[in-house]
Amino acid sequence: MKLLVTGGAGYIGSHTLQQVLAAGHEAWAYDNLGKGHRQAVPDGRLVEGDLHDTDHLTEVLRTYKINAVMHFAAFALVGESVEDPSIYYNNNVAGGISLANAMRRADVKRIVFSSTTATYGIPNRIPIDETEDQRPINPYGFSKFVFEKLLEDFAHAYGWGYAALRYFNAAGAAKDGSIGEDHTPESHLIPLVLQVALGQREKIYMFGDDYPTPDGTCIRDYVHVLDLASAHLLALEQLSDGTAIKVNLGTGRGQSVQEIVEACRRVTGHPIPCEVVARRAGDPPELIADANLAREVLGWEPEYTDIEEVIRTAWAWHQSHPNGYQ
Repeated sequence: MKLLVTGGAGYIGSHTLQQVLAAGHEAWAYDNLGKGHRQAVPDGRLVEGDLHDTDHLTEVLRTYKINAVMHFAAFALVGESVEDPSIYYNNNVAGGISLANAMRRADVKRIVFSSTTATYGIPNRIPIDETEDQRPINPYGFSKFVFEKLLEDFAHAYGWGYAALRYFNAAGAAKDGSIGEDHTPESHLIPLVLQVALGQREKIYMFGDDYPTPDGTCIRDYVHVLDLASAHLLALEQLSDGTAIKVNLGTGRGQSVQEIVEACRRVTGHPIPCEVVARRAGDPPELIADANLAREVLGWEPEYTDIEEVIRTAWAWHQSHPNGYQ
């Protein structure tokens, strides 16, 4: 197939682009490099452009004879979305509508969408399965929810085939250390902890140790970025006109903040000082995936289920690229 990967110079998009190319598909990253990195994309595979430029998107889809889109281009910081919701609705919703309109013009009817468990909001039960009500509690989650609904409506009206893949916490890096996680500002726990081990931060802050969990710190489900990429490839292969796939992607295992810090200490051999500070508003105590539907529908099985193995791939990347791609 011939694929356009929006946000293909970003963290998850670049890892997926590599897997798609390795599987024998033709693929190009479409990215404005606002948050992505040119160095994360193989030579000749980057098309610079903005989601809001519907005419350019349409031209690219037609020129490269694109059969399907993988859509990663979105802003993804919960706190930022609360402080400045305008940019989230503008990029994640308006930009997504521009992409959908370009796809209609170019007669591209298949899309795999990078969604999020933030569409569920505060879950009623753990682990979270796809029957959970989608009640997002922040603009980021709502912006992803809106685009899921757009895809549902477009599938009904225009015969599109789509997959909405709802991630839990992405982590890790490529096996060969060629690409990895480089965000500015960094907000993900594992790279923040590893920056302490690298001497780039004095200590790691743990937001609350009085949650109703075994050690009092929040629990999350960490899924390796390569496992996320493989799920996108499997979803792509399942798509046909009118297909609707909506599944969670996680390991079904949770690690607390304290457990992540301890695992990073073991992997790096660094003491990694910590300081407990006040809770952050809106942090649920526990988020763990029930990913049985992804196994059933996609035939997906995460390869990385040992958190230390996940951290080792991230540590290899951060050691060889202490300043990211710069």
